[in-house]
Amino acid sequence: MFYVKAPAKINLTLDVLYKRPDHYHEVEMIMTTVDLADRIGLESRADGLIKIASTDNFVPDDQRNFAYQAAELLKNTYGISEGVTITIEKEIPIAAGLAGGSSDAAATLRGLNELWQLNLTLDELAVLGAKIGSDVSFCVYGGTALATGRGEIIEELPAPPTSWVVLAKPKIGVSTADVYGGLKIEGLKHPNTKQMITAIENNDYDLMCKSVGNVLETVTFKLHPEVVMLKEQMHRFGADAVLMSGSGPTVFGLVENEARVSRIYNGLRGFCEEVYVVRMLGERNPLA
Repeated sequence: MFYVKAPAKINLTLDVLYKRPDHYHEVEMIMTTVDLADRIGLESRADGLIKIASTDNFVPDDQRNFAYQAAELLKNTYGISEGVTITIEKEIPIAAGLAGGSSDAAATLRGLNELWQLNLTLDELAVLGAKIGSDVSFCVYGGTALATGRGEIIEELPAPPTSWVVLAKPKIGVSTADVYGGLKIEGLKHPNTKQMITAIENNDYDLMCKSVGNVLETVTFKLHPEVVMLKEQMHRFGADAVLMSGSGPTVFGLVENEARVSRIYNGLRGFCEEVYVVRMLGERNPLA
């Protein structure tokens, strides 16, 4: 069994500029990986089949699964006769705005590139990943990046200023399609992406905290008021900056002072089961 790590991501910024003729939205977002990760096991099969096994019963075991799609794409593109059993040990919450499924697909692409000795570059894997989902290209690289287009154009950035990250996911799932479908671009307050890049490049923690922003909050907050409450509570418990990741519902807080982390964690655990304390990974995954 060949194992690959599939880390979650958070959005430090997420901006939507306009709706494109192909019905996707043109986005501009800064993402970074954190050390909450799924573990993907890959084992070759002689029968040519793709089989999914997961520790979470809510993970689909068929073509709806992004990891399945990644294996199928490689098989079809490069005429691979071997099959693979993909074991997904889930740690990242499902439908949480943390790119769990996309990261599983990216890890599958990277792992099968090794297992099947395809010798593809990261750039080639990222192009393939874009055919599966908008976040897969970023997850192929990991680290920190500016993502544009529909999310598949990746420009590497340095590691952000170090901090603790407290993640909290309420007991709901959010449909990304529903959130984007409900977005009204006119009148949006857009995050300052350039300012965030400056903060990261200058290792300026305070400026990073001032620069976080996610336009999708305007939709998810209306659909799910509990996400608003979670954000308010995280501010109240003392996080330096608080933002919803992706289309939600996970909310994260950036915390520089380690002593404050346990207070925020314990406070949130009072009304939210899924709370995690993690660090930003910052750099691109060396296993990539």
